[in-house]
Amino acid sequence: MNALLQPDATEADAASVAELRLHLHLRGAVQGVGFRPWCAQQALALGLNGWVRNDAAGLQCEVQGPAAALRVFTQRLRQSPPPLARIDALQQTPQTVRSDEAGFRILASDAGAALATGLPADAAPCADCLDELFDPADRRHRYAFINCTHCGPRFTITQRLPYDRPNTSLAGFPLCPACAREYRDPSDRRFHAQPVACPACGPQLALWQPDGTPIAGVDPLAEAARRLAAGQILAVKGVGGYHLVCDAR
Repeated sequence: MNALLQPDATEADAASVAELRLHLHLRGAVQGVGFRPWCAQQALALGLNGWVRNDAAGLQCEVQGPAAALRVFTQRLRQSPPPLARIDALQQTPQTVRSDEAGFRILASDAGAALATGLPADAAPCADCLDELFDPADRRHRYAFINCTHCGPRFTITQRLPYDRPNTSLAGFPLCPACAREYRDPSDRRFHAQPVACPACGPQLALWQPDGTPIAGVDPLAEAARRLAAGQILAVKGVGGYHLVCDAR
């Protein structure tokens, strides 16, 4: 009798491969944390179709594919989201399966409604970025503005939401070919990283006199260290303000 209560193996297999489609709406710290590239990478790895985009309230995502793959996607969403993310609410709604869609896309953000989301604080460089920062062979060696989808400035560079590069202070820095390749590559950890930059295309360190005159022809860090050793006081501009630096002795 117990056997009659168990689904037939063939029926169970068929249910696991049946095409389903889900609409997911996430609220919380879901913008500026690499959630869109995370969704794309997970969907591509699981063979799912669909799309993801930021909106005024958080993040929307639609995924379609075998039921078993959808279960894995939503399980990873809950258990291992991007490191900087925080999901406060997740609404899951079944949708009609589409036959006119192939692949997974990151769509343009929808900013049509009143804003009801926020951004995480700036994050210190991750271990991978620190490895590159101190690697003389890396093209970002000693680049002060190094970042990826898991670290770097967020709140202090954003001028308005949704969180997209044109809405940040990086808007005036077009990507070089190498950074553009990283930005477009789903397998790269800088895939769709909005602040991505390098010495060839991003912001640069500079040293200025008190009257605003730039000090040209010097390594800003080396010259700053020399002036500190000589007893001068420096104002160091970070992403969130200024720090006064001096030799306290």
